[in-house]
Amino acid sequence: MHLSQILPSIFASIGLSSTKDYLGCGESPSGREVLFLVDGLGADVINNYQEYVPTLVAALSKGIVRTSFPTTTATSLATLTTGELPGSHGMLGYTVRVPRSGGRVLNSLKWDERVDPQIWQPIPTLFERATEAGIATTHVAAKRYEGSGFTRAVFRGAQYKGANIVADLVEETARALQATPTFVYLYVNDVDSAGHSDGVGSEKWLAALQGVDQLVAQLIAKVPSGTRIWITADHGMINVEEKIVMGRDNSLLTDIATIAGEPRMRHLYLTTESEAAAQEVVSRWQGELGAKVSLFTRQSAVSAGLFGALVSEDAADRIGDVIAIAQENVVLLDPERADKEGAMVGHHGGQSEIESSVPLLLIQR
Repeated sequence: MHLSQILPSIFASIGLSSTKDYLGCGESPSGREVLFLVDGLGADVINNYQEYVPTLVAALSKGIVRTSFPTTTATSLATLTTGELPGSHGMLGYTVRVPRSGGRVLNSLKWDERVDPQIWQPIPTLFERATEAGIATTHVAAKRYEGSGFTRAVFRGAQYKGANIVADLVEETARALQATPTFVYLYVNDVDSAGHSDGVGSEKWLAALQGVDQLVAQLIAKVPSGTRIWITADHGMINVEEKIVMGRDNSLLTDIATIAGEPRMRHLYLTTESEAAAQEVVSRWQGELGAKVSLFTRQSAVSAGLFGALVSEDAADRIGDVIAIAQENVVLLDPERADKEGAMVGHHGGQSEIESSVPLLLIQR
């Protein structure tokens, strides 16, 4: 089961004929469907922290979902909302270099108004397709995300309802469900935020996890009878054990012009763009780091299907000349951001089982 299959399946259940029910959702019981995406909720969390999430434990498990690579929010949410893989939608990481921009780096979540969101991510979202088909579609999340470049790239087509506290998130979701057929996408990032700052299993992270479980319990009490509540995530998270600062006491930044990606997965753009130059960097990194990193040139990444079987010309332009994927619990820090990146305890973006496996739960009201 893949993250790209979830929304097509749910929308098929409420009558969007242009999509396919990959997951066997069947016909929606009441024409009211909610997808609650909990940023950073890895599939391992439900079993490992059962006592903190009684509501989630009681939900019906629909299995483990595989996310796209890299295992980061921008890429995963674009995969979710378009039903396509990264090579098609072009959201290839937390940060990537903007082609032919003089080396400018786009932070996918903070955006850059010089980049048109609809050109950067050209695939029609499932929200757009559903709205055109007469399905009421609502996006409930923090007010600060409304109108952002990332929201316009990935969530266009849904009516945005901003809410900053749990009671309002629940209220806006319940209110949106009065119409039928209707779909509500609900998002919170507390677990991810606490994991980054304090680590998976920390007191702050456990409090955030409990908060999510309590939100679900309130949601169950508030939504109309017959509503199905689906719960999933964009990635899991690991706690760092070894920090490598690129270029500090090593030659990892030799021939590197621009660093992008994030500490678990780096897009590296070279001073000389050629396959031979990329191979030279790969060899140098292998000599320095050995099994601590997996390495691809742009060409080998495309051939290996790292971003999906199909890679558009625009997407290929954005891929690093070399891609470095940290293994085990290693992170690769940008020397200019090493203090900030190194202060984070929890990380994601790599290919590990924990980072790339998320749950799919179902609760029927």
